[in-house]
Amino acid sequence: MNSATKKGDTGRRGPSRRGSATTGGATDFGTWFLVLPALIPILVLSVGPLLYGIALAFTDSQSGRTAPTQWIGTLNFSDLLHDTLFWDSFRIGLLWAVGVTIPQFLLAMGLALLLNQNLRFRWLARALAIVPWAMPEVVVGIMWRLVYNPDAGILNETLRTLGFGEGRDWLTGLATALPAVILVGIWAGMPQTTVALLAGLQNTPHELHEAAALDGAGAWRRFRAVTWPALKPIALSITALNLIWNFNSFALVYVLTSGGPGGRTRLPMLFAYEQAFRYGQFGYAAAMGCVMVAVISVLLAVFLAGRLKGGADE
Repeated sequence: MNSATKKGDTGRRGPSRRGSATTGGATDFGTWFLVLPALIPILVLSVGPLLYGIALAFTDSQSGRTAPTQWIGTLNFSDLLHDTLFWDSFRIGLLWAVGVTIPQFLLAMGLALLLNQNLRFRWLARALAIVPWAMPEVVVGIMWRLVYNPDAGILNETLRTLGFGEGRDWLTGLATALPAVILVGIWAGMPQTTVALLAGLQNTPHELHEAAALDGAGAWRRFRAVTWPALKPIALSITALNLIWNFNSFALVYVLTSGGPGGRTRLPMLFAYEQAFRYGQFGYAAAMGCVMVAVISVLLAVFLAGRLKGGADE
C-alpha cells in the first residue's frame, strides 16, 4: 500500500515539474522579448562601435589613404608607449579628473547639507542649485569664456574695480589655463553630486539625529556617527562615477581652450580627437581609446571590488 502510494505520488509530481519548467521557459522568453527593444540600441550604438574601435586599433587606418587598410598588430600600441605627448595628456587628464572630482564632492556635500535644512525659499535654492546641470556643456563653455575674457570679462572687470591690477588672460596663460578650466568643471558638475547627496540625506531617518542630539552629540559628531554612515555608499558611487566622467571630458575643455595653451589643457580625449580628425590617424587614435577604456575598466574593477568587499564585511 505504501509502495503504491509512493508510486502514485511520484506520478502526480512529474507533470507538475514539467509544467513548471515550461512556464519558466515562457517567462524567460517573455522577459527577453520585453528587454530586447532596450538591448538593441545598446548593442548597435555602444557595443558595436566599441568592438569596431578595438579592431581599428590594430590597423593602419588613415584618412585620405588610397591603399587598403592593413592589419599591423600591436604597432600602434608600441608607438603609443613611446609617445611623450600622449603620456603628458594622460597626466593632465589625471590632474584634471582629481582636481575637479575632490573639490566638487566637498562643495556638493556642503551645499547638500545646507539645502537639507528647513530654510525659507528652500525650493527656490534647490532649483537654482541645479541650473548648471541643465545647461549643455557647450553653452557652459561659451559662458565662461565670456567670464574669463581679458578685455571685457566680468572677472577682470571685478579685479580692476577692487584694485587688484588689470587682470590677465586666464585661458591663454600657461600657469592659469588648467586651474581656470578646473574651476569651470567644478561649477558645471557640482549639481549632480549635490542632488545625489541630498537624496541620501533625505532618506536618513530624522529620529537618529534627534536621538544623537538628546545624547549630547554636537553637529560634527552627529555628522560622523549618523549622516556619513548613511551617505557613504552614495558618496563612493557618485565619486567613482564623477572620476570616470571627468577623465573622459571633452566638450567643455574643447570649447574653453581647445587643449591650449601649449597643450597645458590637452586631455586624453582631446589628444585622441586631434590625432583622428586633425591628422587623420584613425588607427592610432583608436589605440589611444583602447588604452583609456582599459584604464577606466581597471578603475571600475577596483571600485567594485572595494564595494563587494565592504558589503561582505558588513
